[in-house]
Amino acid sequence: MAKAKKSSETPLMKQYNAIKARYPGALLLFRVGDFYETFGEDAVKASKVLDIVLTKRANGSASHIELAGFPHHSLDAYLPRLVRAGNRVAICDQLEDPKSVKGIVKRGVTELVTPGLSMNDNVLEQRRNNFLASIHYDEKACGVSFLDLSTGEFLVSEGSVDYVEKLIQGFQPSEIIYSKAEKARFEKSFGANYINFHLEDWIFSTEYGYEKLTRHFSTNNLKGYGVEEMKLGIIAAGAVLFYLEETEHKEVKHIGQLSRIDEQQYVWLDKFTIRNLELIHPSQSDGTALIDIMDSTQTPMGSRLLRKWMVLPLKNKEQIERRLNTVEAFMEEDDLLNEVNAYLKQIGDLERLISKVATGRINPRELVQLKKSLSQIKPIKDELKKSSNPIFAQHLDQLNECEALLSNIDAGLKDDAPINATQGNIIKDGVNEELDELRKLAFSGKDYLKGIQERETERTGISSLKIAYNKVFGYYLEVTNAHKDKVPQEWIRKQTLVNAERYITEELKVYEEKILNAEGQIFVIEQKLYMELVSFATEYIETIQQNARSIASLDCLTSFAYLAKRNSYVKPIITDEYLLDIKEGRHPVIEQNMPPEEDYIPNDVYLDDESQQIMIITGPNMAGKSALLRQTALIVLMAQMGCFVPAGYARVGLVDKVFTRVGASDNLSRGESTFMVEMTETASILNNLSNRSLVLMDEIGRGTSTYDGISIAWSIVEYLHNHESYKAKTLFATHYHELNELTNDLPRVKNFNVAVKELENKIIFIRKLQAGGSEHSFGIHVAQLAGMPNQVVIRANTILKHLEADKLSESDKEKLAEVPSSQFQLNLFESDPRFEQVMKLLRGIDINTISPVEALLKVNEMKEVLKGKS
Repeated sequence: MAKAKKSSETPLMKQYNAIKARYPGALLLFRVGDFYETFGEDAVKASKVLDIVLTKRANGSASHIELAGFPHHSLDAYLPRLVRAGNRVAICDQLEDPKSVKGIVKRGVTELVTPGLSMNDNVLEQRRNNFLASIHYDEKACGVSFLDLSTGEFLVSEGSVDYVEKLIQGFQPSEIIYSKAEKARFEKSFGANYINFHLEDWIFSTEYGYEKLTRHFSTNNLKGYGVEEMKLGIIAAGAVLFYLEETEHKEVKHIGQLSRIDEQQYVWLDKFTIRNLELIHPSQSDGTALIDIMDSTQTPMGSRLLRKWMVLPLKNKEQIERRLNTVEAFMEEDDLLNEVNAYLKQIGDLERLISKVATGRINPRELVQLKKSLSQIKPIKDELKKSSNPIFAQHLDQLNECEALLSNIDAGLKDDAPINATQGNIIKDGVNEELDELRKLAFSGKDYLKGIQERETERTGISSLKIAYNKVFGYYLEVTNAHKDKVPQEWIRKQTLVNAERYITEELKVYEEKILNAEGQIFVIEQKLYMELVSFATEYIETIQQNARSIASLDCLTSFAYLAKRNSYVKPIITDEYLLDIKEGRHPVIEQNMPPEEDYIPNDVYLDDESQQIMIITGPNMAGKSALLRQTALIVLMAQMGCFVPAGYARVGLVDKVFTRVGASDNLSRGESTFMVEMTETASILNNLSNRSLVLMDEIGRGTSTYDGISIAWSIVEYLHNHESYKAKTLFATHYHELNELTNDLPRVKNFNVAVKELENKIIFIRKLQAGGSEHSFGIHVAQLAGMPNQVVIRANTILKHLEADKLSESDKEKLAEVPSSQFQLNLFESDPRFEQVMKLLRGIDINTISPVEALLKVNEMKEVLKGKS
């Protein structure tokens, strides 16, 4: 059966199946004439993703196979949709001209596009990196590498599994590769959160990775990149280079260096903190992340760099202050800030443009864009030179004007060059003498033919003479029968018509040859000159990448300056002390999303390791405890990114780790309850403390019973206070006001509450932090504000008053047993004639809408009815 089936395959399907077998797991786009076709399961998948017609075609003598395709010129429209749907797409092109081949055309895969490896602008997001990540697990540690093929950034690191998970969450790779043997560990860490692909185990070895990297960078060792001893990271990075080869990405000159992500240089933000603080992504689909508020960058490179700064805040005081001082310098010189910003607006994506040069994928219009972008560097340098502030010296040193490249592109390439290099008309006149001659010949043909016609008409006296062209004879002279006796002898007859004769001449044949050859020669010369320009540009890969990094940094810092001016932020003081002193701090995101008529209520926070290590903050729900915790962390992180902060004053003792446990986040899909997630995150905090940690805990213990919760929260505060090695600065928000007792035994614990006002049995949120603990949680009032039915609110208040009457004298169980039965169970009155009257009054009341005054009047009326009973 198998043999019969094999023999029934058409030559085309036989070729298709052979190529498909070499790329398992990839969707194969198979070029047939002017179309890219997909077959079988690929066709079914493609038709659904692309919403194109699914048909069937004969696959030999008896069988049929599914078929779906689209025109080859639509590749840029359809490819991104396939890749974004998570597919690896192998593009199989015709490797020879079908016209010159008898039989089957030679075909081969020219590129395998995966979600993590793409140079296509329609696949890539302009303001985000498109990282491929590679992970390698050891018994206890993990190596990780990130590559953005579109920019050439190649990063490597290693550390604990938690550390690598945190990097993955911060960098948000589009695809992750790992060893087939580690599938179970990978799925335990990441589940189905990322598109992934596993490779054979042999690829993940120290020797193979080391050899791959040293060969790629043409070095004897990796000491120059600071990763020589980073064994797990080297293995992960080597696998990335293997994957590049496997996916037919062979032009990789733009991947010129390997950068180490040093865990010691950056603030530790665990994966929970990145999520809880909503740095990059909001927790709600309609929410706002910190990046959305802070990103006023003008260039794609600047926007991408800002994301890295956000997930990798600095710990080095000197580096932080350099950024802050640069922001301050821009703020002090308005003209400089505005001029530099104006030039930045005109700069395109230098990183991705020079990567396209390196891979030979840049089109003429993009090369013009590269020229225009580079031409902004000189005026930026000129503006920076005008400043007397030495802070800009580093940027001046790093920016290169690339004069020779600019001159070459400007001299050779037309400013209105088309996107496609094969369209022609890309090289300026005057660049190449032969090209100019051929253009005259090709594009002034009508005038030349008209000249021949006029000359021959005058010479022969044939007034009706005309010159025309067809594909069979080429150019010819047509003479009506009335004048054929005037035709000169040297004319050669080619065709006889009913009313005319057609002739050719030696002059026409020579001209025709020139015309037909000219267009082909123009194309060849233009392609040669264009590729010479691209080749010349490849000599500037490293220089332009350095320009891109410097421009990105300037872009971020000018963005910070505008942000600070617009929102009245202040320059934080960075110190080596173990303290945090924020006066009139504000939440950067909430502040910007408030209605215009409302002002954000600022608050002070002070923490140190001697007098006030832990602030216990009580107060009602909705009063602003969570916002206060988050804004404190965001102010610290913004300061250590090098940005001014939303406060009246901020003195930030360097923080090396920020931990947050805020907000409920069930992970039911993995069998974890709210309480389990809460305890897991809290355990991670307590096991990773340092002396410079900032810990934010919100409502710890609420996922279990009241006394369980109080006990856990109490013991956590004691642990943080009494830790034998570290005095982590802590904000502890809770609705358990019993924790206020801790300040009596723990000297560095201080009580605060978020103020509210009670007015006519209602509460007004003041949102101001004040010293001292709070005695009430006001949860029932919040329920009322949320629109809870009145009868539920009234019943809850009754139960609360009973439980509060004697908190310490009885057990919880006994108190609950004594809770008075619901006031709505009025069976006590069933034997009393006045019961019907009371019931009638109650039935006429809509409890959901009755006002307090009306309720009091009705109660009084019922009281009158029942007066005689007592």
